[in-house]
Amino acid sequence: MRFLVVVDMQNDFIDGSLGTKEAEDIVNKVVAKIHEWPDEVIFTRDTHKKDYLLTQEGKNLPVEHCIKNTYGWQIREEVAVAGFERDHEPDVIDKPTFASKKLAKQLAALNKVSPIEEIVLVGLCTDICVVSNALMLKGFMPEVPISVDASCCAGVTPEKHLAALETMRSCQINVTNA
Repeated sequence: MRFLVVVDMQNDFIDGSLGTKEAEDIVNKVVAKIHEWPDEVIFTRDTHKKDYLLTQEGKNLPVEHCIKNTYGWQIREEVAVAGFERDHEPDVIDKPTFASKKLAKQLAALNKVSPIEEIVLVGLCTDICVVSNALMLKGFMPEVPISVDASCCAGVTPEKHLAALETMRSCQINVTNA
């Protein structure tokens, strides 16, 4: 079994409070990737409460975003539609911070039952949540091939995107441009 993990393709990261042109540019590529993916798809969704600015993350990144049940928190419509048009609905994992322990534990448990062939990550932001999830997955499952499709990711800036890709390469995450 292979898994495609679609990281935080939410309105606030695309054209909302933390949006960028680069994030907008990957939306159609992520939709195409989901459509062509033959196996399982899992979405992560950055999820904060109204007290976000009082949290450790909020103090370091004082921009309200992905507040639960707001428009900005929602997965971009065309991305969500692509996921839910599949044979069965994808999992959506809400996460309160950069990486998801729930995602890593869930996939590690599945890997014990039936070895995972590959995990591919796409989404936002390369230098924060994509790299954090890729490294956490690698830590939980060091023998599972983990890849990031750089053509379906965007960082806070183009420079940080490239730096995160290099960090992942250093940690034996395969970086492709599929």
